[in-house]
Amino acid sequence: MITTHIHRACSLLIVGNPHPTHVGAHLLEAAHASGLAATLCDTKTAFAAPWIEAKINWWLRGHRPSHLREFGQHVVQVCHDTRATTLIATGLAPLDRETLVEIRDMGVTLMNFLTDDPWNPAHYAPWFFKALPIYDYVFSPRRANLSDLVQAGCRHVAYLPFGYNPAVHFAEPLIGDAEYEQLACDVLFVGGADRNRVPLIDALIRAGFCVALYGGYWDHYPATRAHAHGLADPATLRKAMSGARVALCLVRRANRDGHVMRSFEIPAMGGCLLAEDTAEHRALFGADREATAYFRDQREMIMQLRWLLDQPTDRARLAQTAHACIVEGHHTYRDRLETMLAAADQYTLTL
Repeated sequence: MITTHIHRACSLLIVGNPHPTHVGAHLLEAAHASGLAATLCDTKTAFAAPWIEAKINWWLRGHRPSHLREFGQHVVQVCHDTRATTLIATGLAPLDRETLVEIRDMGVTLMNFLTDDPWNPAHYAPWFFKALPIYDYVFSPRRANLSDLVQAGCRHVAYLPFGYNPAVHFAEPLIGDAEYEQLACDVLFVGGADRNRVPLIDALIRAGFCVALYGGYWDHYPATRAHAHGLADPATLRKAMSGARVALCLVRRANRDGHVMRSFEIPAMGGCLLAEDTAEHRALFGADREATAYFRDQREMIMQLRWLLDQPTDRARLAQTAHACIVEGHHTYRDRLETMLAAADQYTLTL
């Protein structure tokens, strides 16, 4: 639980996406719930541009936001207007080196919660790597890139997992036969249709399982199109989780993930977790079939799913145990915010 009295003088600026499924929105809600003065600058505005301009900047200019400098100056002005003492940027935030230096010279402690791996070719951005060493702290939810961040010149690097938002991620039972008819399925997956994910989902469909997919681009593939339900708001996802017997959790290999946001959100919403076997998942949930069923390849995924579907008592036990691991384990975004603000307090004391 966050101890707000420690940070009463903190004026926080979050640079992130305000959509209710994104980390920026979760951190802002956590700050407000804790009584902290907090403002969010919407990163989407840095990318807003006519289609052709946006494509040129993204593909030919190193994943560069179309309004990188303008957005940076907006953030500088908000820092001045709010008298910000701490800035937390999420992921590959559109703040270039010059902007961060200007904000740091105002006495603001700069932090980044690095939600994506900047070495992932899908995200690689030279302008971001120039800015990265300017942050006072970089928190990464993946252990695999901690040494890379140090070698890139980051002064303080720490592992900080994703979390869940209790106001968003909770169990919401189905009501009536109509909701059950619409949402009942063997296995649910929430996330984008990355190319390396499609064969796994295709294997589940070909094996005869009832599959429900929420996220972008599943309708682009003939094998998955009939199972695609598009993007969904949190309320829809809570209902979908209640309708699913099992929820699949896939990490992003290109991101070097050991866990993902869904690793926390699925158990918090009461889902039975079928997760890729990683060291970070085992650190969270223990041995196989203790709180979670793990798999390392397509064959194991299908084998574990069949076992879960055939064992309703064990399925309920796993869901309850995983739920307790998360909700009793100090894994809220208020806990994550507390960790970052405590680091900011310590940094201020050393100046």
